[in-house]
This record gives sequence, C-alpha cells and structure tokens, in this order.
Amino acid sequence: MSRKKILTSAFSNLYTDQRIEKVCQTLHKNGYEVELIGNNWGGAEKMERPYPFSRIPLVSKTLKTAYFEFNWKLYWELYGKIKENQNVILHANDLDALLPNYLISKKYKIPLVFDSHEIFSEMPAVQGKMSQKLWRYLQNKIVPNIEFMITASGSYGNWFQNRYGIQPIIVQNAPKKIDFNIEIPHNQPKIFLYQGAINPFRGIDKAILAMHHLENVIFKIAGDGPKKKEYEDLVLKEKLQDKVQFLGKLLPEDLRKITVTADLGMSIEENGGESYLYSLPNKVLDCIQARVPLIMANLPEMLNIKNQFDVGEIIENHQPENIAAAIGKVLDKGRKNYQPELEKASEILCWENEEIKLLEVFDKASQKSCVDFSRN
Repeated sequence: MSRKKILTSAFSNLYTDQRIEKVCQTLHKNGYEVELIGNNWGGAEKMERPYPFSRIPLVSKTLKTAYFEFNWKLYWELYGKIKENQNVILHANDLDALLPNYLISKKYKIPLVFDSHEIFSEMPAVQGKMSQKLWRYLQNKIVPNIEFMITASGSYGNWFQNRYGIQPIIVQNAPKKIDFNIEIPHNQPKIFLYQGAINPFRGIDKAILAMHHLENVIFKIAGDGPKKKEYEDLVLKEKLQDKVQFLGKLLPEDLRKITVTADLGMSIEENGGESYLYSLPNKVLDCIQARVPLIMANLPEMLNIKNQFDVGEIIENHQPENIAAAIGKVLDKGRKNYQPELEKASEILCWENEEIKLLEVFDKASQKSCVDFSRN
C-alpha cells in the first residue's frame, strides 16, 4: 500500500518557518506525498519547494480576525482536499491551526498529527488578554483527545503530560548536521551575534546595554520583529552605534553564513510565561551546529544542554553587567577551546537524529483508517 498523503497546515506565510520546512522535506524524501497550506498574513514572498504548497488569501486587517478567517477557510480547504484523496494524514502546526484539522479528523476518522512548536496559550503575546482564554479553552478541549502529538522540547512534553495526561514525542527543532571544516576566524573586534525574531523577552535590550561594559566587541543583531524600532532607538539613545549593528531579516542560508563567522551567540530569553520558560530556542541548536559557543539563560532546557556539554556560559541574571561578564568569560576562553564540546553536542543535537522520531510518528499514523464520507 502506498504511503498516505500528508496535508500540512499552519498559520504562517511559510517563508521563514524552518521547522515546517525540515519536517516537510523529511516526509517528502521518505516517500510521503506532502502538500503544505499556509496563508498570506505577513506577505507572500516567492519560494520554491519540492512539494506543492499554497497560501490561503486573507482579507482581515487585524491578527484577531485573521485567526478566525484562516480557521474557517482552512476547514473548507481541507474538506475539499480529502474529498479528492481519501488516503490522507492531517498535520496541524500549533494551536492556531488545530481546530479545523481536529474537526475534519473527528468527523471523517482521518489520522491527525499535532505539532506544538510551543505552548501557544502561554506565549507572551497573549498573556493577560481575552484571546488567552480562548486559546486555553481550545487547548483544554482538544489536546487531551489527540492521539499523535509531537512537540519541540522535553520540558514542553512534561508540561503537556502533567496538564493533559498525554505524552508527546519530542522532536527538537535542531538544524541539519554541518560537516565543520572551516578555519575559525580571528575577528577584531570580536563578533557577538543575536539571531532570530526581535520580540519582547529575548534579552536583546539588556544585551545592547551590556555593550557599555565591553571593549573590542561588536553586537550584530540578525532578524526583524515588532521591537526592532524600539531597540534601534535604544542604541541611538545610549550612543552605541559603533558597537551594535542591525543586519535585518536574512534568508536561512544567508544567516547560516553569518553564524559561522561569530565568536559567540546568545539565547538569553526571559521568563515571559511558560512557553518561554520551557522552550529550547532554535538559536541554541543553530549555534551549536555552527560550532559557535554562546551565553544562555538560566532556564531548564538551556541548563540541561549546559549540564551535558560545555558549549558556553549561563548568565547569572539579566543585569547588563552580568551579561557582559558572561560574554567576557566566553571570549576569554576563546571559540577554539569550546570546539571539542561543541563537536560532541553537534553529533547529538542534529535533525538527522530528530527526524527518526518524526518518521515513527507518521508511520504509526499511516496505519490508521481512511476517510469515512458516509458520515458527511
């Protein structure tokens, strides 16, 4: 019997979502027929994939209404797809795409795989808002009934197990293995790199202020996001233009070229709610794979990595002086001296190990029954 078709959906314009791309690429290479469905919220930049993809057009002007519009349209998009092909697995990425997938799955007995990239209901963006109550309600109603679930960190898995009595499979968002054979650059000044979204609770503003306490170091910030203008203004206010550079939003392949040139990276997320508290940020694993040491926050997943591999330093707290002290400690030791531990970590924390677990989940989902249109 041929492998089922996988309908992967996400509230995303698909362009920069590396986890979804890695998952779809793995499934595609392993014989699944993959189709990816996103939307045009935040743009519809040109991209190429070896499998079909589409973006549902949204007319909403606010994110709140865009979520409702997308979920409504996604339901009918999925319904149309399963009428054409009954040998299907539904694959929902995050809570904001789960409801239509779940309704279709229950009504037509279609296997559903839920990938929770984070604890959506506990993200900083929804803390204390009415929308948080809605996301928590949906999560409480649906997640306990999910048979096939994956999530991005062991701490997330424990949270879902403790809350709902289910045990997600942990598929970390690790990059593909890099055969590291470049010469480590002798940068002057030293390069301190942040990569990722410029969002609240990432510690970026504190790292900017830490530059007052450092010499012969330049802080490069690669990414874009809602806090970028505020942090650019902070740099001007603090007269740190010579020490801080904003590189803007980069394609993943261009970002990788930047990462390997850095002397150290950072992942100093603050505790902005349980989704941040229990996260394993992509940038940690990206730096490890690029063999770049980093400073990390005193949070469970980063402590876990530090306890296994000496790949950098844990900051004492988010005071700029303490961030500067951790940076200085890594730079004093030197990138070259971290290489043995970074090499060991890179062999374990790579996508090639994670995709084995991913395929096991989808292989189990493939054994479930097909669509029952008699229930329509």
